[in-house]
Amino acid sequence: MNLYSKKALTSVFTVLITFLLIFPLNAQDYANSANEVSPLLISSEIPDVAVKNIKGETISLRDKVSEQPSILVFYRGGWCPYCSRHLADLKKIEEDLYEIGYQVLAISPDRPEKLKATLNENELGYTLLSDSPMNATKAFGLAFKVDTETVERYKSIGIDLEGDSGYDHHLLPAPAVYIVNTEGKVRFNYVNPNYKERIDGDVLLTAAKAYYEE
Repeated sequence: MNLYSKKALTSVFTVLITFLLIFPLNAQDYANSANEVSPLLISSEIPDVAVKNIKGETISLRDKVSEQPSILVFYRGGWCPYCSRHLADLKKIEEDLYEIGYQVLAISPDRPEKLKATLNENELGYTLLSDSPMNATKAFGLAFKVDTETVERYKSIGIDLEGDSGYDHHLLPAPAVYIVNTEGKVRFNYVNPNYKERIDGDVLLTAAKAYYEE
């Protein structure tokens, strides 16, 4: 290879590297199935993401967590019977968690209007938050794409993922629970790709007591 060829090749590499630095390739920010999610790990700091409250107001999850230690619950939506049972199970230990010093924040793809129905139907006292665009769920590494066959099957039994979220992304979270301190650091997590399996309330309460930080 002559000197001219070497210079030309070097120039090509320089341009390519510069391009990748300026315009990085967009990595897929969701998994293709619940079994392939990559959840945020213990000792990690939670991302600074926005969610909406039941009134449709945008809030920072980091700001909310900074107010007091938090139990973050990611669930599939008010339409999911397994999620409803999980939310009801949390209700049983809600007062115990409050007495320890926690707040409970449950996050789903449901738009704010749908959260109101879930809150009323289950008579919940803790906070429900909307992550309709799934930005928070993606940032926590919990988002996965529901396959077309399943989307159609859901529709046939009256479950409208697009209607509930207001988006056509067909994304859901792998159900998860995080215990987070006021600095936004993850102290405990439980993630199970099998949506039928959820952490037992007594187990969560034990973990909450063990990992509480003023």
